[in-house]
Amino acid sequence: MRGTAVAAALGVVAVLGLQNVASAEAGDARNEGRPAAGAGVHSAAAGQDGPVRSEVHKLALKSEGRGEATLSRRTTEPFGMLGLSWPDAHAEIKGTIEVRTRAAATGEWTDWVALEPYLPGLDGDRATERGSTEPVWVGRSDGAEVRVSDGAASGTLPAGLRLDMVDPVAGAAQGGGTDARPAAFASAEVDPGPPSTVPQPSVVTREEWGADESINDEGPIYLEGGVIKAVFVHHTTNASYDCSESAAIVRALHVFHVKTNGWRDLGYNFLVDKCGKIFEGRQGGIDQPVQGAHTYGFNSESTSVAIIGDYTNAGAPNVALEATARMAAYKLGQYGGDPAGSTTLVAGATQKNYSGTQFVAGQSYSFKQISGHRDGFNTECPGMKLYPQLPAIRTLAAGPVQGLTVTSVAGGAFAVDSGYETPGPVSVNWSTTTPTSLISGFELLVDGKSVTTVAGKARTASTTLVPGSHKVAVKAVHQSGKATTTAAVNVNVPSPKKFVPVTPERLMDTRSGLGAPKAPVGPDSVVTLQVTGANGVPATGVGAVALNVTATNVTGETSYVSVYPDGTTRTAASNLNLVKGQTAPNLVIVPVVNGKVSFYNRAGTLDLIADITGYFTSVGEGSTHVNLGPERVMDTREGLGVAKAPVGADSVVTLQVAGANGVPAEGVTAVVLNVTATNVTAPTSYVSVYPDGTTRTAASNLNLVKGETAPNLVIVPVVNGKVSFYNRSGTLDLIADITGYFTSGDEGASHINLGPKRVMDTREGLGVAKAPVGADSVVTLQVAGVNGVPAEGVTAVVLNVTATNVTAPTSYVSVYPDGTTRTAASNLNLVKGQTAPNLVIVPVVNGKVSFYNRSGSLDLIADITGYFRK
Repeated sequence: MRGTAVAAALGVVAVLGLQNVASAEAGDARNEGRPAAGAGVHSAAAGQDGPVRSEVHKLALKSEGRGEATLSRRTTEPFGMLGLSWPDAHAEIKGTIEVRTRAAATGEWTDWVALEPYLPGLDGDRATERGSTEPVWVGRSDGAEVRVSDGAASGTLPAGLRLDMVDPVAGAAQGGGTDARPAAFASAEVDPGPPSTVPQPSVVTREEWGADESINDEGPIYLEGGVIKAVFVHHTTNASYDCSESAAIVRALHVFHVKTNGWRDLGYNFLVDKCGKIFEGRQGGIDQPVQGAHTYGFNSESTSVAIIGDYTNAGAPNVALEATARMAAYKLGQYGGDPAGSTTLVAGATQKNYSGTQFVAGQSYSFKQISGHRDGFNTECPGMKLYPQLPAIRTLAAGPVQGLTVTSVAGGAFAVDSGYETPGPVSVNWSTTTPTSLISGFELLVDGKSVTTVAGKARTASTTLVPGSHKVAVKAVHQSGKATTTAAVNVNVPSPKKFVPVTPERLMDTRSGLGAPKAPVGPDSVVTLQVTGANGVPATGVGAVALNVTATNVTGETSYVSVYPDGTTRTAASNLNLVKGQTAPNLVIVPVVNGKVSFYNRAGTLDLIADITGYFTSVGEGSTHVNLGPERVMDTREGLGVAKAPVGADSVVTLQVAGANGVPAEGVTAVVLNVTATNVTAPTSYVSVYPDGTTRTAASNLNLVKGETAPNLVIVPVVNGKVSFYNRSGTLDLIADITGYFTSGDEGASHINLGPKRVMDTREGLGVAKAPVGADSVVTLQVAGVNGVPAEGVTAVVLNVTATNVTAPTSYVSVYPDGTTRTAASNLNLVKGQTAPNLVIVPVVNGKVSFYNRSGSLDLIADITGYFRK
């Protein structure tokens, strides 16, 4: 309601003295036991039960003649809101009215603040009406000074000028349980208001903000036509405030409008504070077409929302705009209004508005259904900065949802050139600039059809897609019912892929410039390898590759290497954990995007080597995976599978795999072996595992130092039903545990890419309890039905398992199917303080896999890279 008057200097206004304390006008209530000046805060009564008896302190101004009047600077009773008033409502002050106040807490005086007079008749023709300015909230104060000038030396001012100061917490709260409404209202039976097209927002009722209904003795009046056609937006006071004071401000406005202005009740229908809290204003019912006193000439067909504060120099906060929009949408929605539309109102007075539009009483004029005070009356209200925000309020209230955008696609999906690819599970994430309170809900659309509905507060939704190409979008439904849909993103679900084994071959070596630049990989740096279209790997149709990745020449004290699909966001998953000077390998099954895979080094510099052992494809012939084991099939220490003797320098042992240990005699194209070397005698050596009867290449699988025990997973092609193991230097023992094989038949499972994604971390309680795994203890991880893995049909998962924080001098970890008897097979062989990874392809039973630790305690981490499914 408040318009910002400009305090122009119209000559010198003398501030001459009265007595230090002016007496109150006759009838001024001065309750005993009131707080001393400066005591208390205006939020004090907010939590009390029942109405709050506020006080109005009144001080008469002294006429100085020459059209001037003053109230000298003085100490006053405590107050929070003030304004000037005079007996004759039709008497005008054409000059300036200025006040300043003293803060009770600090004793500091404010700058001069200009007050703007109300027009008479704003609440209809009332015998009790007084002339007044609009009230101003100044916060807890205990001193005031006033100067008034009519603007001309011969001018006259209204008689009986006084300063009215409202203390909204002066009286004690009255106990609840009684009907605090005035008799005129309490006895009236009012039918419920019409339902709205949008939900009613939460509103602080008059009882909750402590309205003193004893000062209202007339009850409400309702719009003659019973229809609200417009909502006028206002601002109120020009002092800063804390939201804990909001209820006190509303109480003060109520008391000022009734006791000072002589109105029937608070003028505004609703008020909103800067924190977005909505307060019920004029009594009569939140759901009723209550006539207020807010926009001169247009009260009879409208309602009002006043945002508490002065928005002349700064706009209202977004939460206040949101609350205003919700309240306006609710009231207009009761009568079929459109917050973004227009209506016609009949002028109740002849006047001009702020922009100069002439209104003639009795004539109809077009208004936005959400308008500003200035659209109907000559005032700056709702402020120079709030008025330009009205279009935003209309959009918030009317819809549709704004700024709706798909931000990412996850849940197993990863980015590719054409959009996203997923094995089936997909989680779509989005954002919007429209506040949650104005959104009814969201729908996830797949190929134009709704597959999932979530609440308005949600920003993600999940589903599982069938193989093929899909258009995925998000539809948002505004509380008005208007819908918005994002641009669709392409999501492809490839067909399950079969494995094609290849003779191990080196694809990348940063030491020689093979496949990547000839240079160590620096800290926080990435090298990318083209894997398709070369070295026997097809140019298209490749979903993943199996690479044995080795890091060497490590210069950082510690580092790690992550191998991940090109063009995707690298996750927390890692494949190699390294210390200075170490040479360490690990098998990686990594999805291929854009025909490439990327390698990231965390710290220091190091060289990277990658040897391919096969790829997964949906094109042409391939092999399916069959679980087997884990089961030990070779141990040179015991003569299992081969002769009982260490493998000598530059020597080979060959293992029959087909037709033994449950592996079929025919149709086997490759086997999955966890190969461990121990009792190493040479200062350094390496082991290569390769198909029998073929020429061994430069590829290696284990890189060893004297005394070390180290494992690595190997997927090796089978030729003549056999595989061979080569040792470079010294002697060592070799152990091989089978976990499965690939067959040219269709009886096995096909591979689905997923991740890399961390699914277990005992350090953080991810996937399992947050605690180290103790000696001779097991933790079990649910893998099916979570993290993008289907709940049914999964035969095995591909996990990169890392052990760290090892406390025992030596230990080992075995990963095996839940609910089965653990065998002698192991996957990690550890020493105290070591951090070591190894890839595991482990059968899934009961949807779970188990992890066993032999000695001491250690933490376990598991990153998934895919799974096998029939």
